[in-house]
Amino acid sequence: MNSITSAIVGQVVSQRVVAQMLFVVLLSLIVVVSALGVVSAKHQSRKLFVEMQSLQREGDLMAVEWGQLQLEQSSWATHGRIEEIARERLGMVIPAQGSVVMLRDE
Repeated sequence: MNSITSAIVGQVVSQRVVAQMLFVVLLSLIVVVSALGVVSAKHQSRKLFVEMQSLQREGDLMAVEWGQLQLEQSSWATHGRIEEIARERLGMVIPAQGSVVMLRDE
């Protein structure tokens, strides 16, 4: 009976060793997959950061252009410029004092 017991014990031990090895292999695969996920997430994060910086630069350039356009618009809309264009291009003149008629709303 001693040899049978030792054979059974040896079989149980070898099954346990196989189970432990499978467990180690499974854990190793999980670690590798997790590491690949970390690398992928880091790469995606860097790509998005570079894109964000590019868009911020573009936004800054647009803000500068917007300021320049507002300044240009204010210079185009000054009273002196409008009066000059009315005089030169449209032939308009300021009316004489006696030719101005004031109407009252009753």
